[in-house]
Amino acid sequence: MTIAHTPQASRVVLTLLMQQMHANLEGDVHGGVILRHIDESAGIAAHRHCRRRVVTAGVDRMTFDAPVKVGDLLVVEAQVNQTWNTSLECGVRVWAEDLSTGEQRRVASAFLTMVSLDVTGRPTAVPPIQFVDADDERRAQAAQLRRDGRLEERRRLQS
Repeated sequence: MTIAHTPQASRVVLTLLMQQMHANLEGDVHGGVILRHIDESAGIAAHRHCRRRVVTAGVDRMTFDAPVKVGDLLVVEAQVNQTWNTSLECGVRVWAEDLSTGEQRRVASAFLTMVSLDVTGRPTAVPPIQFVDADDERRAQAAQLRRDGRLEERRRLQS
């Protein structure tokens, strides 16, 4: 069965219960724990899109907006926003849910650039993305602007 290469086909939702082993003595979940799950969900979304091994090349605009507490459910949503030759961008949003009240709050977000690898570990072509709606196209345009900015910054630093 062939999976369409739409953003929706790559969508991943990880749901994890945050426990004391994920947190400091005050019960706040470590940012590194959250970042690990962000990277993991982006990797799964990218792998779903490419159907091959992918690695993280960079993280853009990583923001932590609110704390996550022990006992919260951590909900990590990722999907492919845009593709290029051998790389792609995944957008990731993170929510925390208080199990007692059902209240959900946005706690983090990031954009990750992933690179598709062949069996020898060399970058290889990424399947093109198929946009379904205006929201997909808006996310893709924003991803292109972020990529253009990264490439311009790299050129500036190399000169």
